[in-house]
Amino acid sequence: MNDRLLSVPAVEVRGLVKTFGDRTAVDRLDLTVERGQILALLGPNGAGKTTTVEICEGFTEPDAGTVRVLGLDPIADNDALRRRVGVMLQGGGAYPGARAEEMLRLVAAYSADPIDPEFLIEALGLGEVRRTSYRRLSGGQQQRLALACAIVGRPELVFLDEPTAGLDAHARLVVWELVDRLRADGVSVLLTTHLMDEAEQLADQVVIIDHGRAVAAGTPADLTSTGAENELRFTAPRGLDLSMLTLALPEGYHCTEPNPGSYLVLGPMTPQVLATVTAWCAKINVLATDLRVETRSLEDVFLDLTGRALRQ
Repeated sequence: MNDRLLSVPAVEVRGLVKTFGDRTAVDRLDLTVERGQILALLGPNGAGKTTTVEICEGFTEPDAGTVRVLGLDPIADNDALRRRVGVMLQGGGAYPGARAEEMLRLVAAYSADPIDPEFLIEALGLGEVRRTSYRRLSGGQQQRLALACAIVGRPELVFLDEPTAGLDAHARLVVWELVDRLRADGVSVLLTTHLMDEAEQLADQVVIIDHGRAVAAGTPADLTSTGAENELRFTAPRGLDLSMLTLALPEGYHCTEPNPGSYLVLGPMTPQVLATVTAWCAKINVLATDLRVETRSLEDVFLDLTGRALRQ
């Protein structure tokens, strides 16, 4: 493949709009998946994640905006894209009566240079159910088989819609390792997930959408540091006079004792602030223990942006 094609983003979405009746599922959405990167699309139920991915996969037509996948139109150029893209659907997409190994080998047969199906069967823990029909697999086994079918053809780009939904902790780690290996091999990945730790663990870029619009975008580190108040927590004897510590700190810092003997200092944390707190404790002959600096998690950012009310 020439350098010009490789310079084109794996996925480029501009001004995407999709409505269903009087409901706007996607509202002027922009996002870009660069080559060899993993982008995680986060959002509450009904935010437009799956609709966006289905449009990029060529399963749904947009009402407005442009979508380019590997530089091509996913609707008009679907035949050309099919051999270059892997798709993992929420519903699995396998024939209900097909056995697990049979299904994977069938998908592999469509590729000129597939990954060895036996390797994927063993890597994803499907060896014991290789002869079990898809309909009789557990939800987690169906998820792992769907992932194997999505990547067996060595695609340049993979769409993963909730790839670890319903998996136990061990199976999730196996999937994470496999997805991380895809990135190491230069494969681009667009995934949707409800799991904040999954996005933090895997994603190079995160886009948070709500009501079909992007409300934040950036690296996980950028999103958790932007506008965040850091927290310094420590333990010491209860009842310390924190007014003196407040005076010792720069203006704008707040000191509280949320629980007896547990102290919290709010404000941007720097080495100088940490030194001030420890020096103040030493001055009053108090041993501060369990000092730790914390920042907002990606889950905090997500809930701040999308609200904490339960969605239908």
